[in-house]
Amino acid sequence: MVQCVSILGSTGSIGRQTLDIVDNLQIPVAALTAGTNAERMAQQCRKYRPRLAVMATEDAAEKLRNAISDLPTKVLWGEEGLIAAATVQEADCVITAVMGMVGLKPTLAAIAAGKRIGLANKETLVCAGELVMAAVKRHNVEMIPVDSEHSAIFQCLMGNSRKREIKRIVLTCSGGPFFGMTPEQLQTVTKADALRHPNWKMGPKITIDCATLMNKGLEVIEAMRLYDLPLEQVDVVIHRQSIVHSMVEFVDGAVMAQLGSPDMRLPIQLAMTYPERMECPVEGLDLLTCGSLTFAEPDMEAFPCLALARKCAKLGGTACAAMNGANEEAVARYLDDQIGFYDIYRLVSNAVDAVPLITEPTLEEILEADRLARQAVREMLP
Repeated sequence: MVQCVSILGSTGSIGRQTLDIVDNLQIPVAALTAGTNAERMAQQCRKYRPRLAVMATEDAAEKLRNAISDLPTKVLWGEEGLIAAATVQEADCVITAVMGMVGLKPTLAAIAAGKRIGLANKETLVCAGELVMAAVKRHNVEMIPVDSEHSAIFQCLMGNSRKREIKRIVLTCSGGPFFGMTPEQLQTVTKADALRHPNWKMGPKITIDCATLMNKGLEVIEAMRLYDLPLEQVDVVIHRQSIVHSMVEFVDGAVMAQLGSPDMRLPIQLAMTYPERMECPVEGLDLLTCGSLTFAEPDMEAFPCLALARKCAKLGGTACAAMNGANEEAVARYLDDQIGFYDIYRLVSNAVDAVPLITEPTLEEILEADRLARQAVREMLP
């Protein structure tokens, strides 16, 4: 079990649930980071007394500094602050719960510093998976996924990790709030509808990604990187109940699955206690009351973002970074009521086509592909 933790993105949904686990395990906190919610960060600083607190902007940092001026906590801001939090000496584990490409450089810094990574920032592996996993191997650190699906795979492979024995990984997908709807019906859905996830409580960006199935596309790419498998060995099935969190099929035909209540605190805790398991503040799964478990094929005509993600995974190189950057930009515009539901796919697909493909990119070229894709989306807006 880890001895001290740094949490990147502590005021968000995953970050707050991570602090629930910190309370359960009674682990000290060395650093906390957030976006602009200085009020919530101030409350967290007073409770956990981190050595370092980091905000996204200088204004937010100043608000926090004034709010906790009586505490010894040092306040920083921006990318340099994130990297400082990711490498703070006391922490032996970094939970990366920030959203988007902003998590890439701090994660690489934490790896170089020899920290265990509890990875909840899927964009890190989507955009720069080859570079990140090479760094994990080079520095001999543990990267333990926090996403429920990838944690499930991780658990299924505990003691069964020989790649030659894996036939395929099967990622389960709730189908989001619009499962079963036709493309014609999806033309009229509202943002409020899209934000009503049937099973999970998450932040707005990831909830919209679940509605478009882009989130599952990102997870396909993440699985390829984490487990060094080709696209053909990573499948997706719709599982409305979110009880089976994912499965691994082995070459002899055996299938192993991880089941549990739809509560992110279970995978978060495992990332901190591995290889041990401990009591967790999560309601246990009751097989007699959870209902029937069903599985279906995803509809990639109604939800083309999943097909687009698989296309980018096949292309490799900077295609995934361009897709992710364009998606972040498009979803932000959707949440700001500037575009419609299907405009997300249209803008992302066109942006991917607009950004030149580099097959073996450097970190700088990955970041440039991200920038160009965001710019392409902005230029396509009215």
